[in-house]
Amino acid sequence: MRLHVPIQLRWSDLDAYGHVNNASMLKILEEARVFAFWVDGDLADPTQAEWTTAVIDASPTTRTKSVISRQEIEYVRSMPYIRQPIDVELWIGHLGGASLDVYYEIKSPLAAPPQITYVKASTTLVLVDADTERPRRILPHEREAWEPYLDEPLTFRRRS
Repeated sequence: MRLHVPIQLRWSDLDAYGHVNNASMLKILEEARVFAFWVDGDLADPTQAEWTTAVIDASPTTRTKSVISRQEIEYVRSMPYIRQPIDVELWIGHLGGASLDVYYEIKSPLAAPPQITYVKASTTLVLVDADTERPRRILPHEREAWEPYLDEPLTFRRRS
């Protein structure tokens, strides 16, 4: 199963060539990932989150940090400014002991078929204990929330 997170583009995401800038693409991935996996620190009960996958505390007093250890992005085609929210499809390609690989496809809006894929990407996140600064195991409730979203990893066109 995959998640679909709608993200609204900003006019400032465009570069001088009239398409969404590569640095903005990384921010779009971040926004979708945070929306899908992190709960607001004011939410006392993570099970009441808008998304059932949102189980990591994002408050300033969190006990867990999430650190990006690797990121890969493949630009399939230039993305113009689009008024409707774009569709960021994401899933987990690997769920390890203390890390997970999140895969994404940034696409044109769901409401405007046929969908066009603009970007394919992956992010490896490591969960880190805030006090010790060492990786910490994925907790049972996190694993339970994320396992339904396990799917095959993306294949990128070129790898070195």
